[in-house]
Amino acid sequence: MTRKLEELFDLPTDSDTLVNSVDTQSGDDIEKNLPILPETLEALDKIEQALPAVKGLEASDSEMDSLATKATESFDDLMNLGMQVDSRYASEIFAVASQMLGHAITAKTAKMNKKLKMIDLQLKKARLDQLNGQDTVAEGQGRVIDRNELLKHLTNRQTEKKE
Repeated sequence: MTRKLEELFDLPTDSDTLVNSVDTQSGDDIEKNLPILPETLEALDKIEQALPAVKGLEASDSEMDSLATKATESFDDLMNLGMQVDSRYASEIFAVASQMLGHAITAKTAKMNKKLKMIDLQLKKARLDQLNGQDTVAEGQGRVIDRNELLKHLTNRQTEKKE
C-alpha cells in the first residue's frame, strides 16, 4: 500500500501492527463470528458415538466374497455346459454365463466401493480433526550455525553410530 492511501484512510503505517491486531483476537470473538461451530461439534460427537455401534461391516465383506465365488463357479459350469451342448442352445447358456460373471464383478465392485467410501470418510474426519486443532503439531528447537559447525556435528554423529 502507498503512503497516500494510508494517510487517506487513516491506516497504521507499520504493517506489523495490523498483523498483531488480527492475531490478538480472543477466542470469544472468533466464537461470536462462528455461531454454528459449537452446534456442529456437538453433532460430530453424536455421529462419532454412533459409529462404533455399527456392527456387521466385516460380515458383508465375506458375504460379497462368497457371492462372487458362487457366481464365478456358476460361470465356469455354464461355460463347460455351453461347450458340450448343441450350438443352437449354446447361445442362451453363454448369455446366462456372462450374466453370472457380471454378478461376480458387481459383487467385487460393491465391496471395493464400500472400502473406498470408508477410507474417504476417515480422511474427511481426520481433516476435520486437524482443522479443529485436535491434532497436535510437533514443535522443535532451532539455532543458527554456520556450515562448518554443521559438518562437524554431522561427522561426529556418524562416528558415534559406527561405535
